[in-house]
Amino acid sequence: MIPLDNVDAHIIDSLQADGRLSIAKLAERLGMSEATCWRRHKRLEELGVIESYQATLNRRKLGGNVLAFVQITCTQHSEAATAEFERIIRASSRVLSCHNTTGEADFLLQVIALDLDDYSRFVEKVLRQLPGVSSIHSNISLREMKATSHLPVKELLGL
Repeated sequence: MIPLDNVDAHIIDSLQADGRLSIAKLAERLGMSEATCWRRHKRLEELGVIESYQATLNRRKLGGNVLAFVQITCTQHSEAATAEFERIIRASSRVLSCHNTTGEADFLLQVIALDLDDYSRFVEKVLRQLPGVSSIHSNISLREMKATSHLPVKELLGL
């Protein structure tokens, strides 16, 4: 873990809430000079704590009406099969996240689709074509109660 202090945590929290926040506004909010704020901000980027900046989009307003959580179990675990699986998953824009997990399934995916027919086509054309897949279990989200990528910075840092 990278040693970070309370000021770093405030910078990170502020940028998580508003990635478009200028250095001037951030410095003002934290009661520090712009130069000091810029140096700290730059350090957080260089350390890889801040990886990127992006807008949070409303999937439904863009037509993404189906969100599926997909458990995939594989029979092949060779290096070649795993590499091909990862290549296909990384290339698929429909897969929002993919995790290699413990438990019954080997992988847990979060997949976006226009509707159930679109999701069905994705399962047939992409997921069923993955090397070594023995089972696919889908759970369709009926209602999203919380979705965030914001990390609890102060809690993780013990501040």
